[in-house]
Amino acid sequence: MEVILLKEVKRLGQAGDTKRVADGYARNYLIPRGLAIQATAAARSQVQALAAADAKRKASVKAVAEKRAEVLDDVELVFQVKAGETGRLYGSVTNADIAEKLAEAINAEVDKRKVLLDEPIKEIGKSKVEVKLHNDVSITATIIVEKADED
Repeated sequence: MEVILLKEVKRLGQAGDTKRVADGYARNYLIPRGLAIQATAAARSQVQALAAADAKRKASVKAVAEKRAEVLDDVELVFQVKAGETGRLYGSVTNADIAEKLAEAINAEVDKRKVLLDEPIKEIGKSKVEVKLHNDVSITATIIVEKADED
Protein backbone atom coordinates (compact mmCIF):
# COMPACT_ATOMS: atom_id res chain seq x y z
CA MET A 1 0.00 0.00 0.00
CA GLU A 2 1.25 3.50 -0.76
CA VAL A 3 1.02 6.03 2.05
CA ILE A 4 1.91 9.70 2.50
CA LEU A 5 3.72 10.36 5.76
CA LEU A 6 2.23 13.13 7.88
CA LYS A 7 5.03 13.06 10.45
CA GLU A 8 8.60 11.80 10.52
CA VAL A 9 8.73 8.05 11.05
CA LYS A 10 12.03 6.58 12.17
CA ARG A 11 13.68 4.38 9.52
CA LEU A 12 10.88 5.16 7.04
CA GLY A 13 10.94 8.82 6.02
CA GLN A 14 10.09 12.47 6.59
CA ALA A 15 6.72 14.21 6.58
CA GLY A 16 5.41 14.58 3.04
CA ASP A 17 7.26 11.53 1.67
CA THR A 18 5.29 8.91 -0.28
CA LYS A 19 6.31 5.37 0.67
CA ARG A 20 5.25 1.86 -0.24
CA VAL A 21 4.70 -0.20 2.93
CA ALA A 22 3.05 -3.47 3.88
CA ASP A 23 -0.74 -3.29 4.07
CA GLY A 24 -0.83 -4.43 7.71
CA TYR A 25 1.83 -1.89 8.77
CA ALA A 26 -0.20 0.91 7.19
CA ARG A 27 -3.63 -0.22 8.46
CA ASN A 28 -2.58 -1.26 11.97
CA TYR A 29 0.19 1.19 12.84
CA LEU A 30 0.74 4.22 10.60
CA ILE A 31 -2.83 5.29 9.81
CA PRO A 32 -4.41 4.76 13.29
CA ARG A 33 -1.60 6.76 14.95
CA GLY A 34 -1.99 9.65 12.50
CA LEU A 35 1.50 9.14 11.09
CA ALA A 36 0.32 8.58 7.51
CA ILE A 37 -2.66 8.60 5.19
CA GLN A 38 -3.37 6.42 2.18
CA ALA A 39 -1.88 7.92 -0.97
CA THR A 40 -4.76 9.04 -3.19
CA ALA A 41 -4.91 11.88 -5.69
CA ALA A 42 -6.88 14.03 -3.24
CA ALA A 43 -4.45 13.30 -0.40
CA ARG A 44 -1.47 14.20 -2.59
CA SER A 45 -2.99 17.55 -3.56
CA GLN A 46 -3.90 18.24 0.08
CA VAL A 47 -0.32 17.51 1.21
CA GLN A 48 1.06 19.80 -1.51
CA ALA A 49 -1.29 22.60 -0.45
CA LEU A 50 -0.24 22.18 3.20
CA ALA A 51 3.44 22.20 2.23
CA ALA A 52 2.97 25.40 0.20
CA ALA A 53 1.14 27.10 3.08
CA ASP A 54 3.84 26.01 5.52
CA ALA A 55 6.60 27.37 3.26
CA LYS A 56 4.76 30.68 2.94
CA ARG A 57 4.33 30.92 6.73
CA LYS A 58 8.02 30.16 7.34
CA ALA A 59 9.06 32.80 4.80
CA SER A 60 6.86 35.40 6.49
CA VAL A 61 8.27 34.58 9.94
CA LYS A 62 11.81 34.87 8.57
CA ALA A 63 11.00 38.22 6.91
CA VAL A 64 9.71 39.59 10.23
CA ALA A 65 12.89 38.39 11.97
CA GLU A 66 15.05 40.06 9.29
CA LYS A 67 13.18 43.36 9.77
CA ARG A 68 13.74 43.16 13.52
CA ALA A 69 17.41 42.40 12.90
CA GLU A 70 17.69 45.59 10.81
CA VAL A 71 16.17 47.63 13.64
CA LEU A 72 18.43 46.02 16.24
CA ASP A 73 21.60 46.09 14.12
CA ASP A 74 24.51 47.05 16.42
CA VAL A 75 22.14 47.83 19.29
CA GLU A 76 23.66 48.91 22.60
CA LEU A 77 21.76 48.12 25.79
CA VAL A 78 22.77 50.03 28.91
CA PHE A 79 22.12 48.58 32.36
CA GLN A 80 22.45 50.71 35.50
CA VAL A 81 23.11 48.31 38.37
CA LYS A 82 24.43 48.43 41.92
CA ALA A 83 28.04 47.40 42.20
CA GLY A 84 30.81 47.26 44.77
CA GLU A 85 34.04 49.25 44.78
CA THR A 86 35.84 46.60 42.70
CA GLY A 87 33.28 46.72 39.91
CA ARG A 88 31.62 43.46 40.90
CA LEU A 89 27.82 43.58 40.66
CA TYR A 90 25.62 42.86 43.66
CA GLY A 91 23.36 40.91 41.35
CA SER A 92 23.85 40.03 37.72
CA VAL A 93 22.55 40.85 34.26
CA THR A 94 20.86 37.73 32.92
CA ASN A 95 19.49 36.66 29.55
CA ALA A 96 15.99 37.49 30.85
CA ASP A 97 17.08 41.09 31.57
CA ILE A 98 18.59 41.41 28.10
CA ALA A 99 15.47 39.93 26.47
CA GLU A 100 13.30 42.41 28.34
CA LYS A 101 15.37 45.41 27.16
CA LEU A 102 15.37 44.10 23.58
CA ALA A 103 11.59 43.67 23.72
CA GLU A 104 11.25 47.33 24.76
CA ALA A 105 13.48 48.37 21.84
CA ILE A 106 11.40 46.60 19.16
CA ASN A 107 7.97 46.60 20.86
CA ALA A 108 7.72 42.83 20.47
CA GLU A 109 8.34 39.88 22.72
CA VAL A 110 11.83 38.34 22.74
CA ASP A 111 12.25 34.86 24.17
CA LYS A 112 14.95 34.78 26.86
CA ARG A 113 16.09 31.38 25.56
CA LYS A 114 17.09 33.07 22.29
CA VAL A 115 19.63 35.28 24.11
CA LEU A 116 22.81 33.20 23.95
CA LEU A 117 24.56 34.18 27.16
CA ASP A 118 26.99 31.59 28.54
CA GLU A 119 26.70 32.88 32.08
CA PRO A 120 25.18 35.98 33.70
CA ILE A 121 27.21 39.18 33.50
CA LYS A 122 28.60 39.99 36.95
CA GLU A 123 31.13 42.75 36.18
CA ILE A 124 30.91 46.37 35.05
CA GLY A 125 31.95 46.84 31.43
CA LYS A 126 31.02 45.96 27.85
CA SER A 127 30.01 42.54 26.57
CA LYS A 128 28.86 41.18 23.21
CA VAL A 129 25.89 38.84 23.21
CA GLU A 130 24.38 36.91 20.30
CA VAL A 131 20.58 36.90 19.99
CA LYS A 132 18.86 34.40 17.67
CA LEU A 133 15.74 36.02 16.22
CA HIS A 134 15.16 33.06 13.87
CA ASN A 135 17.04 29.88 12.95
CA ASP A 136 18.76 31.76 10.11
CA VAL A 137 18.76 35.29 11.58
CA SER A 138 20.84 36.46 14.53
CA ILE A 139 22.23 39.75 15.80
CA THR A 140 25.03 40.77 18.12
CA ALA A 141 23.99 43.12 20.90
CA THR A 142 26.46 45.18 22.91
CA ILE A 143 25.69 45.10 26.61
CA ILE A 144 27.04 48.02 28.64
CA VAL A 145 26.89 47.54 32.40
CA GLU A 146 27.39 50.73 34.41
CA LYS A 147 27.44 51.41 38.13
CA ALA A 148 24.22 53.03 39.30
CA ASP A 149 24.47 56.38 41.06
CA GLU A 150 24.17 55.98 44.81
CA ASP A 151 21.51 58.16 46.42
